[in-house]
Amino acid sequence: MTASSSEFSGTMAVQERHQFDIAALESYMQTHVEDFEGPLEVSQFKGGQSNPSYMLTTPAKRYVLRRKPPGKLLPSAHAVDREYKVISSLGKTDVPVPKTYCLCEDEAVIGTMFYIMDCVDGVVEWDPTLPHFTNQQRSITFDSMNAAMAALHQVDYKAVGLEDFGKPTDYLARQINRWSKQYKASETESIPEMDKLMAWLPDNIPDGDETSVVHGDYRLDNTMLDQDSKKIIAILDWELSTLGHPIADFSYHCMTWRLDPELFRGLKGLDLKALGIPTEEDYVRAYCERTGRAGIDNWDFYMAYNMFRLSAIFQGIMGRVVDGTASSPHARDMGAKAKPLAVLGWEQVEKIIK
Repeated sequence: MTASSSEFSGTMAVQERHQFDIAALESYMQTHVEDFEGPLEVSQFKGGQSNPSYMLTTPAKRYVLRRKPPGKLLPSAHAVDREYKVISSLGKTDVPVPKTYCLCEDEAVIGTMFYIMDCVDGVVEWDPTLPHFTNQQRSITFDSMNAAMAALHQVDYKAVGLEDFGKPTDYLARQINRWSKQYKASETESIPEMDKLMAWLPDNIPDGDETSVVHGDYRLDNTMLDQDSKKIIAILDWELSTLGHPIADFSYHCMTWRLDPELFRGLKGLDLKALGIPTEEDYVRAYCERTGRAGIDNWDFYMAYNMFRLSAIFQGIMGRVVDGTASSPHARDMGAKAKPLAVLGWEQVEKIIK
């Protein structure tokens, strides 16, 4: 079964542990959402591992609600208020994002903090091979993904009110420290390669600090495609966004070319030319052209860093499985990928130190 199958896509009945008082939400929306008219029907999106997301349907319009999950949470995780801020600010730019309506910090309404935005009329694709697309359509989608990320990294974050969205320096050092702590806080097994990465990465950060808005989890299935043009019409899931190093963000996205399809929706080992999908080298070149770069140094370091980071994210998912707060029924399978990602990350380091 492919990652674009119905087990990840679309909606389902709201899981018992994620249910809330719909009447209370409807009353809140009457006051805080422009032109809202009920009655309100609620279903839950199948995809996503962290913040539960819901489809809100009225006779005239559809919305999306994202909330903090109930239960014990890691410090600084599930920051839906930050998601709301960055999406609202980027709405002033040419970066494709949904329109936002309101942020509710009053946990008395549905039990946790949440925000509401437009439900963009498009499709989310989970399989980067885009099996139902033509070669030309695949080329269009990948070029659109590249252009959207380049546009994000060129936003003047001060001009759109995001100057306080994160610290403007030492992003990699802070991220390595943060994800090391998050990993240790949710550790469920010993992964020697992860221990090696946590020791090696802080002492080998490349020179050359840059700052832009970074998405933090940019990949195909965190975008919405137009059904007809196959271009990106919205970037979704901004939970990990902050101010940071654009190359750290871009190289995370480019891990797709380094991962096996079975591990995490990757392209490694596939005949990309036959599919009409650009090679990693061509994709990087297009980004560099769009952002005015001659090239990117220390690419293997960034890959090692991002494999470490993704391993820590997967470990966090497994930690939520153990705690009983995971929002997706597929969370255990995702959490189990922490170890193979750490192994791959250390393999990148071995390429550097040999």
